[in-house]
Amino acid sequence: MPSTEVMKPRPWALVTGASDGIGRAFALELAAKGYACVLVARNAARLQAVASQIGADRCRVLMADLSVPGAVDVLVAGTSDLSFDLLVAAAGYGTSGPFIAADRANELAMIDLNCRVVAELVHAYGGQMAMRRRGGIILFSSLLAFQGVPQSANYAATKSFIQTFAEGLRAELKPFGVDVLSVAPGPIASGFAARAGLKLGLSQTPDVVARQSLVALGKTTTVRPGWLAKFLIGSLSMLPRNMRTLIMAQIMSGMTAK
Repeated sequence: MPSTEVMKPRPWALVTGASDGIGRAFALELAAKGYACVLVARNAARLQAVASQIGADRCRVLMADLSVPGAVDVLVAGTSDLSFDLLVAAAGYGTSGPFIAADRANELAMIDLNCRVVAELVHAYGGQMAMRRRGGIILFSSLLAFQGVPQSANYAATKSFIQTFAEGLRAELKPFGVDVLSVAPGPIASGFAARAGLKLGLSQTPDVVARQSLVALGKTTTVRPGWLAKFLIGSLSMLPRNMRTLIMAQIMSGMTAK
């Protein structure tokens, strides 16, 4: 006798920066949890590699450089046929070294990608979630977000924006059934460090960030995934802000590769 059971449709997640590092780890973890995913990044070959791990019937690949003005509008238009239960805004990058000696265009592009693009994504997809009165938004702060950080001043400032943004959004969107989480990891073994010009000693893997963040969504405002992030922020949290900045200056001097 044929089954009359109706298959429940998969929830959809939008993951930016999905070709590598934390974004890739989230995509794979979400797929394992039954989500279908829209994967967004600049590198088509890496995106396709992630998609092949998930399965073509369970994801959609959209190659896009979100730092280009108007790219988020194109992304929103290209996903207008979908309703998302989760936004994971993992696209971003960092820099290191003295700010006034850095390439200005690259520093301003980082502000655009790490801050402006995140605000655009949340405004578009968070608004849709609020109308449906359900959803989750995961944003990426950093251990560096909680004080000024010499040798990474601009990057740390972009993450301070995200931390403050997420804290305010969580209170705003909670009445609409939308959960917001700020993820503040410590050093992570991924391509991020190489692009930022950093050399890491101790680090943790991106899959730890993905797993622990998904567990924390809806339960807290900020998660510091992994023992290393908890240890580092625990060591600094009791100190005055100016003292934390001095300590971060010493830490960054040992991590700056150039």
